[in-house]
Amino acid sequence: MYNPKSKNAEEFISHEEILETLKYADDNKNNTDLIDKIIEKAKTHNGLSHREASVLLACSIPKKNEEIFKLANEIKQAYYGNRIVLFAPLYLSNYCVNGCVYCPYHKQNTNIPRRKLTQEEIRNEVIALQDMGHKRLAIEAGEDPVNNPIEYILESIKTIYSVKHKNGSIRRVNVNIAATSVENYRKLHEAGIGTYVLFQETYNKESYEKLHPTGPKHNYAYHTEAMDRAMQGGIDDVSLGVLFGLESYKYEFAALLMHAEHLEATYGVGPHAISVPRIKKADDIDPSAFDNGIDDDTFAKIVACIRIATPYTGMIISTRESEECRERLLHLGISQMSGGSKTSVGGYFNPMPEDENSAQFDISDRRPLDEVIKWLMNLGYLPSFCTACYRKGRTGDRFMEICKQQQIKNFCHPNAIMTLKEYLQDYASEETQQIGNKLIEKEVKMLDNENIKQTVMEDLEKIEHGERDFRF
Repeated sequence: MYNPKSKNAEEFISHEEILETLKYADDNKNNTDLIDKIIEKAKTHNGLSHREASVLLACSIPKKNEEIFKLANEIKQAYYGNRIVLFAPLYLSNYCVNGCVYCPYHKQNTNIPRRKLTQEEIRNEVIALQDMGHKRLAIEAGEDPVNNPIEYILESIKTIYSVKHKNGSIRRVNVNIAATSVENYRKLHEAGIGTYVLFQETYNKESYEKLHPTGPKHNYAYHTEAMDRAMQGGIDDVSLGVLFGLESYKYEFAALLMHAEHLEATYGVGPHAISVPRIKKADDIDPSAFDNGIDDDTFAKIVACIRIATPYTGMIISTRESEECRERLLHLGISQMSGGSKTSVGGYFNPMPEDENSAQFDISDRRPLDEVIKWLMNLGYLPSFCTACYRKGRTGDRFMEICKQQQIKNFCHPNAIMTLKEYLQDYASEETQQIGNKLIEKEVKMLDNENIKQTVMEDLEKIEHGERDFRF
């Protein structure tokens, strides 16, 4: 039944193959010889199969787990260096016709205020986000053909890109909306989106159908095959993710990697990014009602093993997680994170009072963006607002070819330096400016290519004099 090149969901995410993989991993969790061979293969930085990675995830030998964590950090540094890309979610509408039991936007919830932003309200949200310093957004909307049709999403994208406030502009709009048709994905591609994001929630079909009892999202195959339709519609940057806590994490881990293998086998392009959210408390959602929750140690192991298995992919952690948890995961493979986030509709410009909250989930890291930037720099990371690859056409197989050769740093590192300089000039507090300018001076000196270094130095001076948007 298992066929990674098949476009049938139950063949490229084979339940039988997952069960066999989990048994194989459990049988070999203390097999030192096999674990050593898998780790040695992973040191080539060419990734692992879902079965090999599942053995590492199951490994219960403390010394080998230390090696796994160390290797994850090494691979992250090799591919993405010390750069951390920043973004923010923008919730357009919480109208939804689905009955998802883990999400407060489900149709049966009469407690949550329903809201849909007008185009003028979207402009105000974008200005508020630009005034924070954001350049990259991920737009979110519930599934509702009447309130949130594709035409509304497309108009909203056009509005977002049109807003130029002071020195601010949104240069990349990623889209997280429900599974849709090839025709609609083609329209999103033509609208100039960055990455199409869709979380599977769970790959276990039986669990999936129970968790989505009503609404169009109940259709497991249509949802799971969405990335294939996105690729057929011209979107070659897609982002995967599961909601850890709904189903056995070992099951989800193996299936997630199988989905990545399917995209590679079928289209020659793995996922541009993988998100790792855990279920959190929300309006009428109690995470303790789900009996597959994972602790922080297990969560860290999952992140490390995903990084080792798919070294090329960006890895995203959101403000669902605490500052302490996010700091730990930065060392194990995370390359992107949200900052200063709001998960309610209209949460940036004119947020609702707490008793009228429309947030999709509770935020654990509530620090403003400037504080997150300063924190990252103090930890030795280089905050980045870069969107150059998307606008230079380095997407899909073109991005993957450069990334897998570990050459993406030749573009991303100088772009990160210049976008950080923009942030420092336009939005940062005085303390953050001081820390950031010292970091930039250090990072410029470390650039290997003298021509790139000279260009960056010249562009940094131009930024200081008011020019913006330089990129390699």
